[in-house]
Amino acid sequence: MTTTIEAQVVTEPGLYPDMPIDVYHGDPVPGGSLSSSGARKLLDPGCPAVFKWERDNRQPHKREFDLGHAAHMLVLGDGPELEIIDFPGYKKVAARELRDLAYAESKTPLLRKEYEQVTAMADAIRQHPTAGKLFAPDAGVAEQSLFWQDPKHGVWRRARPDWMPHRQENGRLVVVDYKTARAVDPTALQRAVYEHGYHAQAAWYLDAVKALGLAGDIEPAFIFVFQAKTAPYLVHLVELDFPALTLGAARNDRALRIYAECQRTDTWPGFNDAITYLPLPPYAEKRDEQEYL
Repeated sequence: MTTTIEAQVVTEPGLYPDMPIDVYHGDPVPGGSLSSSGARKLLDPGCPAVFKWERDNRQPHKREFDLGHAAHMLVLGDGPELEIIDFPGYKKVAARELRDLAYAESKTPLLRKEYEQVTAMADAIRQHPTAGKLFAPDAGVAEQSLFWQDPKHGVWRRARPDWMPHRQENGRLVVVDYKTARAVDPTALQRAVYEHGYHAQAAWYLDAVKALGLAGDIEPAFIFVFQAKTAPYLVHLVELDFPALTLGAARNDRALRIYAECQRTDTWPGFNDAITYLPLPPYAEKRDEQEYL
């Protein structure tokens, strides 16, 4: 179901293809909805109190995200306009003023060397035999907003896939997420997926397309396209296995249960109200024993 947005309010489940990103992040659902990133903040190492504070307070800009945002813009063809800052760094006042002006105009500022870096990254994506075809301009659509009500917990959920290619020849829908990373070898990606909860994100987005009937009768797929931020800007496509998606779905269910209860009671607790009896982590004893050998 494709729906148009009126007055920046969402009251019906559906796919909203033309919703501005600031409207999506501002949450246009009356009473609130939960995104995948929000769900992950409700769980360890976050908590409901952290989730609510970040939801209610504008978060400061984090410069470390600029490179990723710029790469998304060049690869997906969607996102804030890029503003090139012709300085070697931000030590000079003039450079910082240009950077801050770009932020104020909702642009992504990049030093010249950073622009050359993300341009090389986008070129590497285009030259990749699989990712290049996947992200071809006529092969799919970027940044569509999806809203639906969770049948189990009754709360509104939302998702905004980076890229939704047109159906494969076999009729299968593939949802794609593009991420930049320091390293894209299998060991590094296993750690990143678990630590950042990407397995929960994959399960969340698969729920979205299935809930809205976008996948049809064939089980959809979720593909991560990871790319290294250093030359030669290697690309690694990843599809998580069934156990990983199952663990991710279980985390989502816990987050939804917590969110539904907090929303119902308007109570957003921190970690505890008493004193936590805290042991050392499981590896501590083994590490100390090795030091005495």
